[in-house]
Amino acid sequence: MFWSHVLVSGIEFVVMVFLTGIFIYFIYRMFVKANPDFDMEEEIRKNNIAVGVLMASILIAGSTILYRGLSGFEELIRLHVSAPGQMGLVWWKIAILGFLHIVVALFMSVFTISVTLRLFGKLVKTMKPGKELQKGNIAVGLLLSAVVIVSALFIGSGVSSVAKAMVPQLEVSNVEVMNDY
Repeated sequence: MFWSHVLVSGIEFVVMVFLTGIFIYFIYRMFVKANPDFDMEEEIRKNNIAVGVLMASILIAGSTILYRGLSGFEELIRLHVSAPGQMGLVWWKIAILGFLHIVVALFMSVFTISVTLRLFGKLVKTMKPGKELQKGNIAVGLLLSAVVIVSALFIGSGVSSVAKAMVPQLEVSNVEVMNDY
């Protein structure tokens, strides 16, 4: 049992290293494409610090939400290793559930951050945050970064709850506690 836990932890580490690179790339690409106000990538190339700070906070916030969304999948793997015959799931079904966890968490991450930024932009009547960012206003970049990080902190627990709800649960009556050998 000890070695199976070590093996699963090692595999989880390797998978998370791989997924981290993919997640960062997808979050970056999605937000570059999702911004209708200006070309974020071009602004970063121009050394627009305000846009760079905002993009950095989007990557941190998006990754935080994704991480919380994968907690349910980690739980599923641990349950399967701890009670392999009890769950009635084979590895390919677990892989499909893992993929669904990733898709749901990624969607929730992008949706939440996008909606939060748009809502904040609509509520602030005295300035146009997108235009200020494009001009390189670092104060606006920091303010929007805080909005993004705060939204990730709040939405993270909700994403974690949804992810854990997607995990099939063991029936206590079917779990063998001890054998009489």
